[in-house]
Amino acid sequence: MEMYDRILTKSHELFLKYGIRSVSMDEIASQLGISKKTIYHSFADKNALVAGVIDIEIDRTQRDCAYHRSACLDAVHEIFLAMDMVQAMLSSINPNLLYDLEKYHPQAFNKFKENHNQFLYHVLKNNLERGIEEKVYRSGINTDILAKYRLGSMFLVFNNDYFTHGKYLLNEIVVVMTDNFLHGLVTEKGKQLIEIYTTQRQNHP
Repeated sequence: MEMYDRILTKSHELFLKYGIRSVSMDEIASQLGISKKTIYHSFADKNALVAGVIDIEIDRTQRDCAYHRSACLDAVHEIFLAMDMVQAMLSSINPNLLYDLEKYHPQAFNKFKENHNQFLYHVLKNNLERGIEEKVYRSGINTDILAKYRLGSMFLVFNNDYFTHGKYLLNEIVVVMTDNFLHGLVTEKGKQLIEIYTTQRQNHP
């Protein structure tokens, strides 16, 4: 693995685990057994390093969404697969990550948010339209508003004003919010699918 990729991979690991602000360039260098000067040969500053880490996350999100789209059995199943992905991510992410990103690295945050608001919006809107075609979602729903509502709710998981860190488990919040979102959409056919996929998750945690 080239030095650039080694630095990026280790930084990604440390930022997700500890947050961005608490991980210094010195710490990254120490973890890799290299000098800080070596890092600066590949990255101009910490902003550039954070931007590279965000690129990793954006790429991973897009690949995962494409996989869910191809692997799911129906629109409801796609939401369950996405929920599994988010829970897996949250199990290894520091709750302060987005706060650090927005406050100290606004350019990288805007890039992350742009992907969130454009790519994920279309993923959600396509899911809603697919669900209507499959008759698992109600035909009268406004797909534009609901896709944006779902996007907005994703950020709430990290909002300490609503969900105090330590009081709620992030994975629990995701399940409750997803369950509420789906039940507001589904037809009777869709409700039956929720029950099936919920039982499957409980039997295979």
